[in-house]
Amino acid sequence: MSTVRISDDAVARACGADRVSDAFAKLGWTVERVSSWGMHWLEPLAEVNGVGWGPVTPDRVAEIAEGGADDLCIGPVAVHPFIASQQRLTFARAGKTRPLSLDDYANSGGWAGLDRARAIGSEQVLAEMAQSGLRGRGGAGFPAGIKWQTVAKAPGDRKYVVCNADEGDSGTFADRMVMEGDPFALIEGMAICAHAVGAGQGYVYLRSEYPDAIAKMNAAIDLAAERIAPFRMEVRVGAGAYVCGEETSLLNSLEGKRGEVRAKPPLPAIAGLFGQPTVVNNVLTLAAVPHILAEGGAAHYDALGLGRSKGTMPIQIAGNVRHGGLYETAFGVTLRELVYDIGGGTASGRPVKAVQVGGPLGAYLHPDQFDIAFGYEEYAGADALIGHGGIVVFDDSADMAAMARFAMEFCAAESCGKCTPCRIGSVRGMEIIERILAGGRKADAVEVLPQMHNVRDADRSLEDQVALLEDLCETMKFGSLCALGGFTPYPVLSALRHWPEDFGLTKQAVPA
Repeated sequence: MSTVRISDDAVARACGADRVSDAFAKLGWTVERVSSWGMHWLEPLAEVNGVGWGPVTPDRVAEIAEGGADDLCIGPVAVHPFIASQQRLTFARAGKTRPLSLDDYANSGGWAGLDRARAIGSEQVLAEMAQSGLRGRGGAGFPAGIKWQTVAKAPGDRKYVVCNADEGDSGTFADRMVMEGDPFALIEGMAICAHAVGAGQGYVYLRSEYPDAIAKMNAAIDLAAERIAPFRMEVRVGAGAYVCGEETSLLNSLEGKRGEVRAKPPLPAIAGLFGQPTVVNNVLTLAAVPHILAEGGAAHYDALGLGRSKGTMPIQIAGNVRHGGLYETAFGVTLRELVYDIGGGTASGRPVKAVQVGGPLGAYLHPDQFDIAFGYEEYAGADALIGHGGIVVFDDSADMAAMARFAMEFCAAESCGKCTPCRIGSVRGMEIIERILAGGRKADAVEVLPQMHNVRDADRSLEDQVALLEDLCETMKFGSLCALGGFTPYPVLSALRHWPEDFGLTKQAVPA
């Protein structure tokens, strides 16, 4: 009897993988549901003896079963250029294993990191984490080893490991793919962390929009409970507020409170969940840990990357792009390579106008900036950020002024309301952008009243409005309590500076 392997990842299922699986089953084939290779433009991808066909529809299944459908055949999947050119560490098992098979996980090197961590002791684990140079993959890029050391040394009756799985950035899906495709890797990473810092309890904070990931994680935790004991884990489901991706909002939500940010200090590493020392790392950070703790992994990780950006980054290519998917590679790759060589340019066939890197609060990069190397410091130097590694491609039909206004609108809608620069500044930001698009602003009826002697009663020019927007962005950037308000200026100012014509401005009207 023949066997076909088809992903049960949410993207594959949304593209019809379940129907394709049923069609193979009706022909008497054995169907193995595996994790996704990450070549999303080819989903549903059917793999027979290592050879792939995609995207497959149910009416083409009979042809594939007979060895035909050559127009859909991509040859051996493992050597496809999209896969062969990657350096997969976190996603080393992607496409190869059944997500909830403990045998598949163990047979592919699973638990080697946890076993070694238990053998070498927590001090050595902390030292190797620092040696690896792993930085938090959630956006801020804080060194994971230092955070773990802080929690390990902090006094506390109990300590916690919290996985931030509240993946909410536009164009990102790597966290979801780990949880749906390789959940034991995340569990192993959390168990290693708990062993290193002395934590007995772990939580995975997952948004309700990820039902498949919730089901997979719950099942995987049950299956692995004995393997990770005495460490205990459970999944907590959030309602999907974007601000709950910020670590202190997440902790408040975990405690059953409103998801408002907390002022820092104290840092969560000192006083986090229920006031106890807490490691908060995201999925990609924790899923990278098993490789680092396997024999020689820390040195291997340290040797990859660029400057202080060590190891690999699972980059998520999305938006108006021909070959969207998951591409893991060492830091240092350029956006030009990602967009054109790997992504194949725009799906529409039109010229690329902009790429937003780092989610809805990331800067829009102009094609003139596409040769900047992918790294934390390199992007910070260009007034941009790499965030969670999501890139969204736009063609030349995009209206960048509308995108700038959307950034302010998004911030206003998602703000927790705790701090004024975010709560009020985002609303004022929308208004200013609308005035710029309207050509300036006339003094209103209230301002011209004689008793309003301390209010400017003259009309405001376009230049005045631009200066006001820049001043407002500066206030939000440095006055907000968390990254939601603090990063919103990135997309706004990058759109304004690179595409002033979309705002009805000349380049001379916008400060560099």
